[in-house]
This record gives sequence, structure tokens and C-alpha cells, in this order.
Amino acid sequence: MASNDSDTYRPRIALTSYFQEASWGVWNTTAAILPGAYVEAVVAAGGTPILLPPRGTDESVLDLVDGLIVVGGPDVDPSLYGAEPHPKTKSQPLRDRHDSLLTSAALDRGLPLFAICRGAQILNVNLGGTLIQHIPDINPTANYQPAPGVYGAVDFRTSPGSLIHGFLGDSATAPCYHHQAVDSLGRGLRVTARSADGTVQALESNHGGWVLAVQFHPEQNPGDLRLFRGFVEAAAGFRANNNLTNTTKAMFPA
Repeated sequence: MASNDSDTYRPRIALTSYFQEASWGVWNTTAAILPGAYVEAVVAAGGTPILLPPRGTDESVLDLVDGLIVVGGPDVDPSLYGAEPHPKTKSQPLRDRHDSLLTSAALDRGLPLFAICRGAQILNVNLGGTLIQHIPDINPTANYQPAPGVYGAVDFRTSPGSLIHGFLGDSATAPCYHHQAVDSLGRGLRVTARSADGTVQALESNHGGWVLAVQFHPEQNPGDLRLFRGFVEAAAGFRANNNLTNTTKAMFPA
């Protein structure tokens, strides 16, 4: 007997990606790429990864998927939140436009949204928030970016009743790599995790739906996939609800 869709379907998870110089074989040229840790985490959590390069951006592609991950990367252009660039701020306008458009489109659709590091900053800026451009300027002892290409570790506490609290409990430790952070909050967002120095480590929506933005890098901890599994489960629920809605419309057309 054939398995039904709910037994075999793996939620389709869209991930933003890079468009920049890369090397493979004898080649060194521009490519659409994404660190493999994100792909591995989605697959291990039960999802099917679909990469969205920051070229030819079309928000309607989100109608074909069950969830969106906005991944980490370079700094967000400070002009997007009305600030002059810090000497250490390095942005990629192409990715800013791409990630911002897809983030807004996911929110409009109620699509499960998992925003990681830069993704959390994009979400906050999209909703009118601002960023601290260089944490060491206000907290010289901060160690969120120990050395180029070296992840740090951050301890944080979560807010009871939040999504992240439900997955990680009262406190957790995660890999981190960033020199910027959320400053003023965007509209409709709330802080649901902070480290001891007050740095925002997680944001969620006040308006319901599955929206989780984290400043750390959960994909770098393959031994702890609780957030990815929770996200993929939410994506499966989103698909099931859409299927039910479409079936109801077919049975009872307007």
C-alpha cells in the first residue's frame, strides 16, 4: 500500500544565499553559494532545502515553499535604518534588497520564518528598528567574534512562554559570530532572549505565527537541532493548514 503525503513529504525550506566569488576545481569566479552547515541542518531536521540566490528575486517563489530561513552574512547597510556607516561596517546591497524583500513577503504570507544572525538584523531593520554597528564600541569586553573565521560561544537566558523558551528551556549556549546587534526594536517585535551583558539574542513577533530571529548561529551546532526541528515542524503545519484551506475552498467555492 502506498504511503500518503503526510508520511513521505519533507517540508520545502527556502534559504537565502550568497552571490560572490567562490572556488571549485580549477575555477574561481562568481557563484551562488551557501555554507553547507545550513543545508545539513535543514536536511537533518527533516526538510528539503531550496536555495534562493540574490539575483532574479521574486517573492512569489515563497508560494511554492513551506518556510523561509534568512541566513547569516555581512552587515546590513546602515542607510536602511538612517545611520552613517561605521568604519568596520561592510555591507552587500544586493543581499540587503533580496533578504529584505523575502522577509517582508514571508511576514505578509504568515510563512514560518527563521532568521539567523544577519537575518535577525534584517528582520529588525525591515520593521523600523536600528542596529548597534560595532558592539566593542559600547562593550569593550564583548567576545562575539573572537577572530576571523573563529566562532565564539554565547550564554543566554530566554523568556518564559516564548518559542525559543519552549525549545531550549530557561537558558542555553550557542555558537556566535557577529560584531553588530539589535539596538531599538522594530514594530511588532519582542525580545525573547538576552545574554548577560544585555545583547539581544532572540526576537519574536507579537502578532502570532512562527517567527523566530536569533543573533547566534544554531547551524554551527549539529548536535543540537532543536530550533531547526521546531522550524521544520512549523513548516509542515503551515503546509497542512494550507492544504486544508484549499480543500475547503474547493468543496465550498464562493
